[in-house]
Amino acid sequence: MTRKSWIQFGIVGFLWGIPYLLMKVAVADIPPALIVAGRTLIGAAILIPIAMRKNTFKDAIKGIKYVAPYAALEMIGPWILITSAEQEISSGLAGLLVSTVPIFSTIFSSLRGDHSVWQPKRIFGLVVGFVGIIALVGIESITGSSNPKAIAMVILASILYAYAVLMITANLPGVDGIAINGVAMGITCIFYTPIAIAVWPSNPVSVEAISALVALGVFSTAIAFMLFFIVIVEIGAARGSLTTYVNTAVAVVLGIIILDEPITLGIIVGLPMVVLGSFLASRKEKV
Repeated sequence: MTRKSWIQFGIVGFLWGIPYLLMKVAVADIPPALIVAGRTLIGAAILIPIAMRKNTFKDAIKGIKYVAPYAALEMIGPWILITSAEQEISSGLAGLLVSTVPIFSTIFSSLRGDHSVWQPKRIFGLVVGFVGIIALVGIESITGSSNPKAIAMVILASILYAYAVLMITANLPGVDGIAINGVAMGITCIFYTPIAIAVWPSNPVSVEAISALVALGVFSTAIAFMLFFIVIVEIGAARGSLTTYVNTAVAVVLGIIILDEPITLGIIVGLPMVVLGSFLASRKEKV
């Protein structure tokens, strides 16, 4: 990769590592549905005009029968699940659980006909990753460190993430990612706006929570998605997916340093196994 690609890669990894911290701060005063509506409103307001200027917006609209389910799988479902879960679990644990996405992506790719998953190294990665998940969930549940239901919600979100990307890239391979995600964010915002109004907080909302929501929308929603698709074009999807490991490290470290979140036994045991398993499971051997 070029120096420029490495810089973009690092920025994306950081921007997708901080959402868990920002959601943890925002959810203290703002209901999850309002957070999702707010971040997607900001994201759509930034990405849609860019797509229109690039003349790619109409292509995403034409593919709405795929963009709509993508919005449900990538945003409507996962973002409410993760935001709600962070009312019960640490931001670092949420980030760690999301790092399982490459494992599920590998499984879905296999089901869609990609038999390269049966390479020994990738099978070993799947086994290590799942053992790590089981160890993580088991230790966190038995020790009472985290809510099992919240953990399950984040794992479900990871499964939805994994399938969403495969589905949209298979059905709309030539459509601009900025346009697709801008439209998807608009759909998500429309979906959650009535719910957000219904749960509008009656108590004063802190400046920290509002700032976290704005940062979540601008940096971790709009800019991160935009940069990610630039990175994909320059270095390919396989290398681009490795941002997952940067995300995890950033989420865990920020949670510990800024929020004083504990380093639990589950994280100590599960983190290296999940990251190693995801890395191996997502690697394709050269032929």
